[in-house]
Amino acid sequence: MKDLKNQLVELLSENARYTFSQLASITGETIAQVEKAVCELEESGVITKYSAIINTEAMDQENRKVQALIEVKVAPQKLKGFDSYAEEIYSFKEVQSLYLMSGGFDLAIFVEGKNITDIAMFVSEKLSIIDGIASVQTHFILKKYKIEGHITNPNKEHERQIIQA
Repeated sequence: MKDLKNQLVELLSENARYTFSQLASITGETIAQVEKAVCELEESGVITKYSAIINTEAMDQENRKVQALIEVKVAPQKLKGFDSYAEEIYSFKEVQSLYLMSGGFDLAIFVEGKNITDIAMFVSEKLSIIDGIASVQTHFILKKYKIEGHITNPNKEHERQIIQA
């Protein structure tokens, strides 16, 4: 069962739209065994969500969102460490992902807003006012070449862009 679960995780990571029937065919197991294994993966928290990978750059301008990576340094709270910060930060609707990091900063936050002003307001009115936040550095995502292992424009020839000062 462990090998089946590992195989299913790999397959569903590549294509979350596989049906139980397709997964059974690929793995050589029965549909019932595959369904049971996937349910166990969901219940144990290994699989937390199924989603589509969206290249927002290919969307109409009016439907695009601005995304940013925010690096945060914090002062760990006594007996709570970083978890209390994480719980407060991940509750904001703008936060898409939140990670504890090693290195020069403590938390990496991926946020999304309608425009740059939305993200600026999030940083100034929500994030920076949290007690114990030592510093915040915001990096706006300008172009996406690869999203979660998938190249955004695989057949498009990359032309050098002319930069004028």
